[in-house]
Amino acid sequence: MIRLFKEKEKLKEIAESSDGRAPVKKLSAGELRLHKDISELNLPESCGISFPNGKDDLLNFEITIRPDEGFYGGWDFVFSFEVPLMYPHEAPKVKCKTKVYHPNIDLAGNVCLNILREDWNPVLNINTIIYGLYHLFTQPSHEDPLNPDAAALLRASSQGFQAVVRHVMTNGYRGETYHPRFMQHMKAASQHQSRLK
Repeated sequence: MIRLFKEKEKLKEIAESSDGRAPVKKLSAGELRLHKDISELNLPESCGISFPNGKDDLLNFEITIRPDEGFYGGWDFVFSFEVPLMYPHEAPKVKCKTKVYHPNIDLAGNVCLNILREDWNPVLNINTIIYGLYHLFTQPSHEDPLNPDAAALLRASSQGFQAVVRHVMTNGYRGETYHPRFMQHMKAASQHQSRLK
């Protein structure tokens, strides 16, 4: 009986493809859910989505976030999303492609966002992640850092942190390499903060 159903399915696929159309690829449950999530995205005006591999590859896309306030206001940050086939039972892998001095993002682009780790559950969606990333830029946290130096400076002085962020974002990097002035400025800022105590 099972073999009969398989044969019928195969004949149906051949009949459908004989009219000149390529057989339609069946989507996994994760791809169907992802398609739904993307079609229902409710992005802030300062966010955008792109598909570097084309819209046929929904499992890999990029989100651009441009915070309109806070320490990072006015700059664009690009995140790559790699969605596993087991989505939504497994969280997407998210990396920040833009080098940034941030307590919750390390220099390799790893992101410290609880809903991408221990607090992930299948009820969450792509929209939730994007708003979480946006929140990291408007309210960075020094409590669970991936960049301990940035977290220490933020904890010590938000004004000092803002000065370093502005410096790094405008002068601190050359390509993907640290600009030496960045390290000197950061050391000077932390020394200045320790003198104030």
